[in-house]
Order: sequence, then C-alpha cells, then structure tokens
Amino acid sequence: MKQAIYIIDGARTPFLKARNAPGPFAAADLATAAGAALLARQPFRPDQLDEVILGCASPSPDEVNIGRVVALRMGCGLNVPGWTVMRNCASGMQAIDSAINNILAGRSELVLAGGVDALSRAPLLFSDAMVRWLSGWYQTKTVGQKLAALRQFKLGYLAPVIGIMKGLTDPIVGQLMGQTAENIAFKFGINRRHMDEFSARSHQRVSAAQKAGHFAQEIIPLIDEKGNVYAEDDGVRHDSTADGLAKLKPFFDKKYGYVTAGNSSQITDGAAWLILASEEAVQKYGLKPIGKIVDTQWAGLAPDQMGLGPVHASTPILQRQGLGLNDLDTWEINEAFAAQVLACIEAWKDPAYCKEHLGLDAPLGELDQNKLNVDGGAVALGHPVGASGARIVLHALHHLRRTGGKRAMATICIGGGQGGAMLVETV
Repeated sequence: MKQAIYIIDGARTPFLKARNAPGPFAAADLATAAGAALLARQPFRPDQLDEVILGCASPSPDEVNIGRVVALRMGCGLNVPGWTVMRNCASGMQAIDSAINNILAGRSELVLAGGVDALSRAPLLFSDAMVRWLSGWYQTKTVGQKLAALRQFKLGYLAPVIGIMKGLTDPIVGQLMGQTAENIAFKFGINRRHMDEFSARSHQRVSAAQKAGHFAQEIIPLIDEKGNVYAEDDGVRHDSTADGLAKLKPFFDKKYGYVTAGNSSQITDGAAWLILASEEAVQKYGLKPIGKIVDTQWAGLAPDQMGLGPVHASTPILQRQGLGLNDLDTWEINEAFAAQVLACIEAWKDPAYCKEHLGLDAPLGELDQNKLNVDGGAVALGHPVGASGARIVLHALHHLRRTGGKRAMATICIGGGQGGAMLVETV
C-alpha cells in the first residue's frame, strides 16, 4: 500500500451459539453494543467518524441497511454515512477493505468497519406453493371463491423453508457448504479422524485461551433485557475429544461423508468492529495505533472447491511481500470446517495443485500448525458469517501484541468460490 492504514482499536461481542430458537439479541443489537462501547473509549466523538461500514450476510427485513441503522443507534449523528456490504463469509473483511479503499482514495480518514450476523434469527420462509395459494386467497371476494380456495389448500404448503439452509446452499453447483468441504477432503485424502482431532484441538485451544484471558481485551460483555450477562463465547466444549466427536454422524453426505456438526463451525450470533485511520487522522486526534494493514487480496475459484479460498488469496500476498508460509508469526484461517482448513494445509504442500492452480514452480511447503489458530477457531467459537472476517483480523493483531510477534495473516474461505486475506503488522 502507498500509505499506511492503521488499526486503532477493535472490539467484538461474545459469540453466542444458536440453540434452535431466536437468540437474545438482534443483529443491530449486537453491533450497537460492541460499537458503542468501542467508541466510548476513543479520544474522538462518534460524530467525527467519516463513515461506518458494516458487513452482514443475513440482515433482517427491518434492518436491510444495517450499517446505517447501527451508526444512528451508536450516536454517530445524522451526518455520518452508514452502509452495508455483503461478501458471504467475508462480509466483515470486505467492510475493512472498503474502508481501506476509501482512505487510500482520500474520501475518508477515520472509519469504523466490521461485521455482524444473528444467524439464530435467520427466517423461516413460506414455500413457493404456499405463496401462490396466499396470492390467490387475497384475490378472493365472495364466500364461494373463499371456499373454493380452501378446498385447494394442502397441509404440506405449511412446511417451512429454512432460510439458513437456502443461504448456505451454493446456487451454481447446488451444494451445501458442507458438501463442498467433503469435496476437498476427498481431493486431499483427509479422513474423519484428522477432522475430529483438529476440531477437538480447536475446542481445547479456545478453552485454554478463555482461562488465560486471551479474549478479554476484545470482548464487550452483553446484557439482555432480563438482566442476563453474556461475557464470553459460549459454544466451546471444554471436554471435547476426538473420540467423543467420532460418535457423531455425517450431516452433509450421510452415506460416504466425514463432515459432521462436530467438525464444522457452529451457527452463531456475534459482531466485531475495527477502527481504521489514515496517518492524518492519527495525528489529528492523537491516536495510538495497535497495528496496520500491510496488504489485502481477494481471489476466485470453483464454487465446489470454495474451502481452498485462503490458499488462493494468501499466496499472492506472500509472493508480493517475499514471504514464506512460516515467515509469519501467526495465521488465522477461519475454520468453516475442519476439513477445509486441513485441505488448505495440504494444498500448499501439493506440487501439482500449486503448479496448476497457483502458477508456482514448487509447493510453498507445510504450514507450522503451532502458528495456526493458536487460540482456536470457528469450530469452537462459532461463525457468525458477517462477523468472522473482522474477528480474525482483530484477534490476529491481539495475538501478535500479546506474544511480541510482528506479522500475521488473517484469511477466510467464502461461499460461492472465493477467498480473502489480509496481512497485518504491529506498530
């Protein structure tokens, strides 16, 4: 980048696991709570922001431009634009990238960017048959017409369409995201035991990080209308083991598959924010950056191979910066599925894949897993789709600062066959 883009601060809510019912907070509630607390500790006023950008994959019908809704609720005032971006799983990362581009273009100097989703509140929809019947019903006028319409009604019309299942199904290849994880697991020979061991380790690492207080700096506790306090991510299973996970049945390919609910990311509610600033804004407000964004990259690939997106997005950054996989101090690869992260590791090692898909003469080698998701990931924390891209950038930077590291990569696979990556450094 031609000029430095500084990260001033960041915060997120606890990630709250969906439990087969609407969660206690709407998406705007989550984003407002985390954002208001974050802004309250800054030396500038909320109305001094140039813009608010929020990624959200599943806004509710009454919060379609949720970025503007939240900006107003946080007290940013009428004159601060607020807008919403959507790039599926990387919506929060896209919000950050949109902020970067506006700062580089000179349109903004100080931006609040992040992501949110309340997936527990994903809607149940009427089927097309039910909608057609209702359309006809509303056109009836006489008693006879209404009786005729009622005779045409079938009880099956009331079967709901699960909105989140439609959202997680790729319309180009007709596969659920978990089925695409099965595809790349088969491609690289990743078996069920590998997936379950990786998943159990994710839970163990989150559990250890919680006990050590590694998330304390980034989490803003929530309080619901009944006074209940939500202070930490609640999806982690502290007693998780590979043997325990092995008892779960495959979900996406019930006959031949290995991907289960236990080795997949959890359906979750949460929000995450970062404050981004130019050099001029740092000087103007006397800000103290915690890091900077060095490079970003987006990539496309086959939708049925979408889990390999981190490989395609991260590799060009490494090439531009003259870095090897293990020259970085830490990696955050969003754990959409255990199989997906393991497949990324295998792809970088595979000469044929690196040559055919990345244009490399030699493989990049093996990523040191002691540098990967050291405090666990979405298998244990959950994956509120719009928020995860922002969370991994924020946590990568916090981990660097805690451990004295210098550089980290945050990267994510994206439904539809894409990948996103950001290289961050401490300052």
